[in-house]
Amino acid sequence: MMVLWNIEAVLADLGCNEVAAAATCAQAFDLISGQRFDIAMLDLNLGHETSYGVADVLANDGVPFLFSTGYNAQGIDARFLARPVLMKPYSDSDLTAMLVALLPNGNEAVPVALPPNTAS
Repeated sequence: MMVLWNIEAVLADLGCNEVAAAATCAQAFDLISGQRFDIAMLDLNLGHETSYGVADVLANDGVPFLFSTGYNAQGIDARFLARPVLMKPYSDSDLTAMLVALLPNGNEAVPVALPPNTAS
C-alpha cells in the first residue's frame, strides 16, 4: 500500500488531477470500461495473475502504458516488448521520467495505477 501512496504522490507532483487504482485485473477492467485514461501503469505480476489482459484492452484503446516489474524484463510477453518497463525497485525520478514520457502534451492526465504486488 505504501508503494501506491508513493506513486500517487509522484503523480500529484506531475499535476495529475485524478488517480484510479485497482488491485486486480477485474477491478482494472471495471475502471477502464467506465472511463478513458490518458496513461496507465501496470504491475506485471499481480500475485495470482498478470496484467496482460488489461494491457491488451489498453493497447486496443490506444492508451499509453508502462509495465512495472521486479522480474527480468526479458520475460515480458513478445507482443509488449515495445512497451516501457520500469524495473523494481525504482526511484521517484525514474518513475517520473517514464510517466512524463507517456503523458500527452498539453493534456491533463488521468492515469490508472495498479499497485505493485509486494511479493514481486
